[in-house]
Amino acid sequence: MTDSGAFLGVETSLTGRRWVGPAPAQERARDALAQATGLPQAVCSVLARIGVSPEAAEQYLAPALRDLLPDPRSLRDMEHAATRFLGAVRSGEKIAVFADYDVDGGASAALLLVWLRALGRAATLYIPDRITEGYGPNAPAMAALARDHGLILCVDCGTLSHAPIAAAKGADVIVLDHHLGGETLPPALAVVNPNRQDESGELGHLCAAGVVFLLLVEVNRQMRAEGESAPDLMALLDLVALATVADVAPLVGVNRAFVRQGLRVLARRERTGLRALADVARLDTAPAAYHLGFVLGPRVNAGGRLGAADLGARLLACDDPHEAQAIAERLEELNAQRREVEASVRANALAQAETRGLDGPLVWAAGEGWHPGVIGIVAARLKEATNRPAVVIALDGDEGKGSGRSVAGVDLGAAVHRMEREGLLRKGGGHRMAAGLTLDRARLDEAMSRLGELLAHQGAGRSAVSDLRLDGVLMPGAMSIEMIEQLGTVGPFGAAAPAPRFAFPDMRISATRRIGDSHLRLSFDDGSAARAEAIAFRAFESELGPRLAAATGRRVHLAGRAEINTWGGRQRPQLQLEDAAFPKK
Repeated sequence: MTDSGAFLGVETSLTGRRWVGPAPAQERARDALAQATGLPQAVCSVLARIGVSPEAAEQYLAPALRDLLPDPRSLRDMEHAATRFLGAVRSGEKIAVFADYDVDGGASAALLLVWLRALGRAATLYIPDRITEGYGPNAPAMAALARDHGLILCVDCGTLSHAPIAAAKGADVIVLDHHLGGETLPPALAVVNPNRQDESGELGHLCAAGVVFLLLVEVNRQMRAEGESAPDLMALLDLVALATVADVAPLVGVNRAFVRQGLRVLARRERTGLRALADVARLDTAPAAYHLGFVLGPRVNAGGRLGAADLGARLLACDDPHEAQAIAERLEELNAQRREVEASVRANALAQAETRGLDGPLVWAAGEGWHPGVIGIVAARLKEATNRPAVVIALDGDEGKGSGRSVAGVDLGAAVHRMEREGLLRKGGGHRMAAGLTLDRARLDEAMSRLGELLAHQGAGRSAVSDLRLDGVLMPGAMSIEMIEQLGTVGPFGAAAPAPRFAFPDMRISATRRIGDSHLRLSFDDGSAARAEAIAFRAFESELGPRLAAATGRRVHLAGRAEINTWGGRQRPQLQLEDAAFPKK
């Protein structure tokens, strides 16, 4: 490390990033872990970065849900909500589930529907149309449901829906949500939300499906206390895991255990809908958190994005193989359409944002006729490209509907809530990493200026160069199947739990080959007999691909994630290459 702190002296890599390695204290902690546990240095590097002590390492690497699951009754209104829900189930009362149209909403609804089906009960599913009804409960829908149902459960929505919930006259409403709450609560029977203003925030990392799962834990507890048998909740953790990853919830605490156990459930391929979806997506390996976020999640979301709002929830709750196959195929078609629409909006949004400037605390773009179903994805792409919070707005008449994504350490949801209170937005809501808003077209520039100001106060945009944080160095000879599997026990990796990244210093590139239009495969070695393979996805969309393709025989620092490549029934270690730099002469 140089005096400037750049790891291996890399101030500006081929992707324009500065490399940052472990601090001396982290290296000392790594060495202590390695000595106490006998684990590989690479594994100890990641544990040290997370702050796991030698005494806690064994339990951390094998998290048990029973040890991490919080008491559901620690959440306000939970016991009351569970008692009312169970009473409706026992009495045969008609129940409706009003859910958001994304993965978290669909999985939350499916949890309730599958649990009810295990008891021979059913519920009415209602998911609003993204285009015509927008996010969350609306008064006409809630009033209509209240005419025919005694209990309405609003999942992944409802915390700010005062008027729509008031419109549900004659029915009790229970809100099971995780979005930031306002100063007052809606007139519901119960509002179970770890992000209510009067909650401690200790469980604020839960997604809505996590909240629904805790409700079912409490309901099962009440049933067992009365001597009744209750449905198996462990079998439902694939749905909780899918929602947790797809909603970009932090993979810490109980969320980590949810996903670890949920992936095991998913690997059994017992859920009819997810099995059908995995098959149409050609997912033929044991699923990892990546597949939840980037393979299955986008397909479940596709219906809500392009106008078939209930398809995702119906698939997740489906137990008929023929129906599941038909829905999965339809979602696959919609996902392909979504990619086309997204590509067009992304190109226009990026060009507009570049014209406006990418060096401020907020990157934003707005366009006439942009499809509201893809603006959230485009905002995420802008955020990734600029390392800044991003907002993309679809304009229609005198109104704009926007979606935003944030970066670590910047609470976008809080800023949006403040702007709504200030009167700059018609509506606004969300959480730390994602938010939605509705505004008057005439106040667009004023609102975005104010949002940028609020985010700047939180530190957004201060770093002109993004950092690539590395856990240390690794050599080709140490990148074995066994070591990579041990690294996996530190996971799952995702939001708030970055995947391990290592530098391979002073490697020699022995061969390169372009794959398709944009990918690069290469072989490298350290000058000895130890060789390794690497794949750099989308490398030719930046300087990385052309520079490395022309570097055969040259020395280079490589950086990325060690993974297991499974092909044709065989496994071999592989570096998923993310960055590179030429050593200083």
